[in-house]
Amino acid sequence: MFNVFSTNQLWAILKSGLIKSDLIYSNEVYSYIKSSLVKLVCESYTLHRQTFYLAQDFFDRYMLSQSDVQKDQLQLIGITALFISSKIEEIYPPQITELAYVSDGACLEEEILQMELIMLKALKWDLCPETVLSWMKLYIQIASLYDLSSLLVPQFPQETYIQITQLLDLCILDINSLDFKYGVLAAAAFCHFMSADVVQKVSGLKWEAIEMCVNWMAPFVETLMCYKSAQLKEFGQVPSEDRHNIQTHGDYLCMLVGLKQSESLEHFFPPTPPSSAEKPS
Repeated sequence: MFNVFSTNQLWAILKSGLIKSDLIYSNEVYSYIKSSLVKLVCESYTLHRQTFYLAQDFFDRYMLSQSDVQKDQLQLIGITALFISSKIEEIYPPQITELAYVSDGACLEEEILQMELIMLKALKWDLCPETVLSWMKLYIQIASLYDLSSLLVPQFPQETYIQITQLLDLCILDINSLDFKYGVLAAAAFCHFMSADVVQKVSGLKWEAIEMCVNWMAPFVETLMCYKSAQLKEFGQVPSEDRHNIQTHGDYLCMLVGLKQSESLEHFFPPTPPSSAEKPS
């Protein structure tokens, strides 16, 4: 049994050599569960981005604390992580009956309540971590103080904000995102929308600390360029100045599958046919 780890320890432990496939079975399963969380957040309820990012943090940290989790429990763990995060972030969180309903019967109310207690104990009630989104918002605020960017709430372009979050939404579906600290992921995403000099000033990180993540993220940027850019949406009771903070759902799983297929083709080298002299007569 692994020990229980905090958000900061999560990255350090993974870096030390734990096999990520042992943690959450496979990239495919990992991506599917997180994609399901995004879909649930945006299609069923008007929940905030931070609600999703908290849920994925709880999911990752809980999984790291366990040595043996059955695959049929993963959806329950994901739903429960969302149940916990929505009660923290939302004024009107979805009721447990609603979450059980949208799971298509895969998660019963009693099971969600039981898993909630199990997860809270495993997380040691550490429920207020700095998420990737938290770091991104912090960098925005620092940029405004130094007048290095026009990304100042509420004057910053909401369109730019949702494009950055779209990139992060896609990246964190990949299990390899766990190779990087949250602050580094946020800084790397910024590097694809503004100069590296600005990013280094607002993040306090040297280029050497974010270069690997920037390079890792590049294929995700290229993949997004093949799709329509994220657009601002109207959400009924949500004020226009807050609509960029609502989690939206893109076809991220399809994007990720396409990305992985492209990477496989790039590393595929067909065998060289023998020369005519070597061919059997």
